[in-house]
Amino acid sequence: MSEKIHGQFDLETIEKLADIINAKELSELTITDGGTTITIKGKRPAPAPAPIPMMPPIGAPAGMPQMPAPAQGFDAPAAAPVSGKQVKAPIVGTFYSAPSPDSKPFVKVGDRVKKGDVIFIIESMKVMSEVPSEFDGVVKEICVQNGDAVEYDQTIMVLE
Repeated sequence: MSEKIHGQFDLETIEKLADIINAKELSELTITDGGTTITIKGKRPAPAPAPIPMMPPIGAPAGMPQMPAPAQGFDAPAAAPVSGKQVKAPIVGTFYSAPSPDSKPFVKVGDRVKKGDVIFIIESMKVMSEVPSEFDGVVKEICVQNGDAVEYDQTIMVLE
């Protein structure tokens, strides 16, 4: 009888799963059996999900009421131009400023960052993706709050 480790999983099963991860070049494999879950991580980093292109809105189908045109002379306030290097969300998900709820944020306004430094996390489909800075600079502005839902290509931070 093989030795049970991690609840219901035996060493032989875990080794077979690790072999599958390596053979298929997977980044991670999670298995749940009853109330026991095991996650085995490979050496490859998890690939970022492909961005889903946003479709432009199209006209309403025939027979549907149309929105009235804006009143003449109405000017929407123009967004102030953003100066600095914009750090944008690489995927849709939930923004987290720190690695865990009781940890310090990765960065705060005024912090100097180097290209490659992890500056926030986006959780998408229960996968936590660390987002590194693409630039060297100083954090000028953080445009979202911890726990906010973010869209693909949304500006998260501005660096100077």
